Amino acid sequence: MPTTLLAATTDKNLELVLRVLPAIVVILATSAVCGRLAILVKQPRVLGEMVAGVLLGPTLFGALAPDAQKAVFTPEVKPILYVLSTIGLTLFMFLVGAGFDHTGGNGKKDSRNAAVLAVSGIFPSLLLGAASGYLLHDRLSRPDVTPFEFALFVGGALSITAFPMLARILYERGLENSQLGRMTLLGASIDDAAAWCFLAVLSAMHTGAGALHALRTIGLTAVFTLVMLTFVSRLLRPMGARVERTGRFGFDQLYVVVGIVLLAGWFTDYIGIYSVFGGFVAGLAMPRDPAFRQALHGRMMDIVCVLLLPIFFAFSGLNTELGGLAGWGMVGPFLLILTAGFAGKYVGCALAMRGIGFSWRESWAVGGLMNARGLMILIFINIGLAQGMITKEVFSMLVLVAVLTTAGAVPLYRWALPERLERRMSPTAQTVTTGTPATESAPAHS
Repeated sequence: MPTTLLAATTDKNLELVLRVLPAIVVILATSAVCGRLAILVKQPRVLGEMVAGVLLGPTLFGALAPDAQKAVFTPEVKPILYVLSTIGLTLFMFLVGAGFDHTGGNGKKDSRNAAVLAVSGIFPSLLLGAASGYLLHDRLSRPDVTPFEFALFVGGALSITAFPMLARILYERGLENSQLGRMTLLGASIDDAAAWCFLAVLSAMHTGAGALHALRTIGLTAVFTLVMLTFVSRLLRPMGARVERTGRFGFDQLYVVVGIVLLAGWFTDYIGIYSVFGGFVAGLAMPRDPAFRQALHGRMMDIVCVLLLPIFFAFSGLNTELGGLAGWGMVGPFLLILTAGFAGKYVGCALAMRGIGFSWRESWAVGGLMNARGLMILIFINIGLAQGMITKEVFSMLVLVAVLTTAGAVPLYRWALPERLERRMSPTAQTVTTGTPATESAPAHS
């Protein structure tokens, strides 16, 4: 009997493997093609991967070949893709945090400017989005959702900046460690952390869990961040010094690092904040030694970006259905939400940047980048849809807002900062312009 049971279990596992591997191959092939097409039209590869995920879902693949789509992405395969996608995004954000040079430049001034940028990215979008949601409540909301809850959800969704998307764009352009890039990444990370705390409060309100549950989540997040950046960071310093001294980064060190990242992601998921922030904070806690950071990047970045991140985009796309926008009656509400989201981020961030001393060109460039919402908003609204806070029509509108604002991020950035001016901002350039008067950096934008 045990032998029979073992054989049955083995057959079941083998069948699952035979289902999962073709799904991953389809994801990688589609991501490679769409990523190349995105580059050809001068968009970041990550936008192509995002579109690939949507195309593999019910919007295109499921509509043109529903039987084939169901055969590739079976119910048994989706949970495995979810686990792989979560691990991939957590590891990627860990690498972003590990490579994040928060010790360079004018640390206090950069942090202060990032805080100003974060506030300017959150509140204008939140207020405009909430106003739009309040106006559209009777037309678009579920009857059991109050106007206040619906307005806050729409505003919260529009206040998100896609931190992973922004990080990929800056990495592809080599600006992740420019002072402007560091400040934008830090501002976006504050934006998204605030958005997830905001969602925790909204979920508590909607489900009746109460304010204490939301306060518990926020408090535990603060304690986790403090412990990681003080206690854990100090424990890891000898490992960084050893790698710097010997030039060797072995499997023992890799086991420790990956274990810390996965535990950090698990804990932040457990307390109600998405695991991506656990990975990022774990990266910030890593040793700052150049050899250690270079070894981490060399060992992990390629496999994470080529294999695991496309699975994340595809899994999110499988839950995206754009059929809810059928009919002209949805055009007006969609344009109102799109305008509120775009203007709040773009204008709000640009004016704040100009107010703290950046040139108009730098200010508009950051406004364009901060407008990239990517799949973080998809995660946000998928939670809202699952919890019954929004309808499928609103979900579909916000998906399109994510695609359009993300697609506009790089063109707006390039319009404000052409390559000849961007090169002057590179970390390797002799002169880096951040927070300097407009006459000392890029020409003022009229």
